[in-house]
Amino acid sequence: MPEPAPSPATEPALLRIDGPIATITLNRPTSFNSIDLSIAKKLEQLGAEVEANKDVRVLVIEGEGRAFCAGGDLQTIGAAAGANNVTPVVGEMLGHYHAFIECVRRMPKIVVSSVHGSAAGAGMGLAFVTDLCIAADDAKFTPAYAKIGVSPDGGSTVGIVGTVGTRRALQIFLAEDTFTAQQAVEWGLVIKTVPATELKAATRQLAERLAQNPAAAIAGTKSLVYQAANTPVKQQLDAEEHRIVASMHTEDFRVAVKKFTSKSK
Repeated sequence: MPEPAPSPATEPALLRIDGPIATITLNRPTSFNSIDLSIAKKLEQLGAEVEANKDVRVLVIEGEGRAFCAGGDLQTIGAAAGANNVTPVVGEMLGHYHAFIECVRRMPKIVVSSVHGSAAGAGMGLAFVTDLCIAADDAKFTPAYAKIGVSPDGGSTVGIVGTVGTRRALQIFLAEDTFTAQQAVEWGLVIKTVPATELKAATRQLAERLAQNPAAAIAGTKSLVYQAANTPVKQQLDAEEHRIVASMHTEDFRVAVKKFTSKSK
């Protein structure tokens, strides 16, 4: 007899799509949305679905319950360490989770993290590996790694170092127990904070504003911005030329230019 399909309440992550805006909700609230194998696999699957959906321009990542994400599931990881089985257990989990992180950075859509409560360890990494982050004014970010004797994972260095630089990154990972959403704004990691009760509405407003940008503009801008720091000038200029010429062949561009030129007459 086949097993019943899992209900939304039991799925470790959920996807909903509303026009050009997709939302992935981390859905392990009793575990503060910590990352285990089940959620890592589900995020990889949902990320691929969003990436392949040509109608989606913005992806929002949020957490259900009292926290955004508490990081790696320490019960699972601790049990593996106790059984001297860390390499295959953590390797499998990170294989799926890192595939999701790569998808977030690669997909030609703007990805926004909407953070409330706590974002710790890999959860902090997820908050800042996205393209933009909006947070509740009482949100807390906790590096957590050094305290348990490990180095960062889950895209933490990918998202943070490129934003704050090496010295601030070392401060965050090795000298900060916890930092506030306001500090994250000052360091350029969070674009703005809002009262916790207004976070969902403010996130939706931001997503709708971002989704007004044509798909080619979003894809081209994201690609160019991320490659700029490590690309020789001539190669970057060639990439800019390629992207802008490609976007000029779209109907969005033709409509926008016609609207602009008609106003100037």
